[in-house]
Amino acid sequence: MSAQLINDVKAIFVDTFKTEPILIFSPGRINIIGEHTDYNDGFVFPAAVDKGIAAAIQKSDNNTSTAYALDMDSKIEFDLDKLKPSKEGSWENYVFGVVAEIQNRNKEVGNFNIVFKGDIPGGAGMSSSAALENSVVFGLNELFNLGLSKHEMILISQKAEHNYVGVNCGIMDQYASMFGIENHALLLDCRTVESKPYKIDFKDHQLMLINTNVKHSLSDSAYNDRRSACESISELLGIKALRDATVADLETVKDQVTPANYQKALYVIEENERAVKASKAMEADDLETLGALIFASHNGLSNQYKVSCDELDFLVDQAKANNHVLGARMMGGGFGGCTINLVSKDQAEAFGKSASEAYLKTFNKACSVYFIKLSEGTHIVK
Repeated sequence: MSAQLINDVKAIFVDTFKTEPILIFSPGRINIIGEHTDYNDGFVFPAAVDKGIAAAIQKSDNNTSTAYALDMDSKIEFDLDKLKPSKEGSWENYVFGVVAEIQNRNKEVGNFNIVFKGDIPGGAGMSSSAALENSVVFGLNELFNLGLSKHEMILISQKAEHNYVGVNCGIMDQYASMFGIENHALLLDCRTVESKPYKIDFKDHQLMLINTNVKHSLSDSAYNDRRSACESISELLGIKALRDATVADLETVKDQVTPANYQKALYVIEENERAVKASKAMEADDLETLGALIFASHNGLSNQYKVSCDELDFLVDQAKANNHVLGARMMGGGFGGCTINLVSKDQAEAFGKSASEAYLKTFNKACSVYFIKLSEGTHIVK
């Protein structure tokens, strides 16, 4: 967590509203393995990271509320009784959505002011949206003594995204951001919404993200399309979600689904298995096996689930060709964003440099390299 970030939001808040705010940090997240399994009731392996959203929040004496997105230098005043989604893609929907979902639970929210700013790289697939939602719900819970549990808060964040942002997301992003534990990844069962923390000893390796700095336009529609494909195959199998299917089960309906949708469902079933195997590898301190599972995950995302893109595949190929990288895959919804790489510490910078140079030469645009640490979930900053 950056002290600079906290200081920035606090200074602007005090300057704008002339009161002392409550300060909250809500982290972004990575996902080590288990991609697109969350909305199939499956297993995911996220961790909160040391980049996120800092928010300053306090009650307002006015009869309106104000939200100020420092990054975008954008400020909006709104009336708590007249909330409705504003135009598609606007940041205020995350704030409005959270307030509306709290109100839907018959909780009383008074007027408030919030200033927030983040250091999560844009379009990196590290869930700045979940971090923002969580910072708002956590702050309002504190401010108005709403008595919400962390579990209730993440469901509010998720519903805000469904109903106000229009993205039918699973629960992983909000969960990881809220419940993160330093130096641990969380094996999250998306059906029970319960997790088991696994301490990861990276030994002489570390995690590194490479952002393609591209976001291809199909992501939202492709996400909803894949989700409905998974749901229709579950229905065909007479099960609640693909979480409940084996490869043998899938074979029984192979002739009733398109080859493309068969592969998508097969990917989800296999990825679930990989997530569970990854937990065993962590327990055994077996980074080689973990790395191999991460590479296999990318192969499935690219060739079966078809949510990768040339830029992501290129970066993973760079990783495969380097003996110092144990595993790499695309992370997040796909069609852009980051690769996550498990790379030996003393070679990480060299790999980042060589991959960046090759990427620039191939795509005539720059990628960005980030080093991250696994950190604590959403919390008040004293």
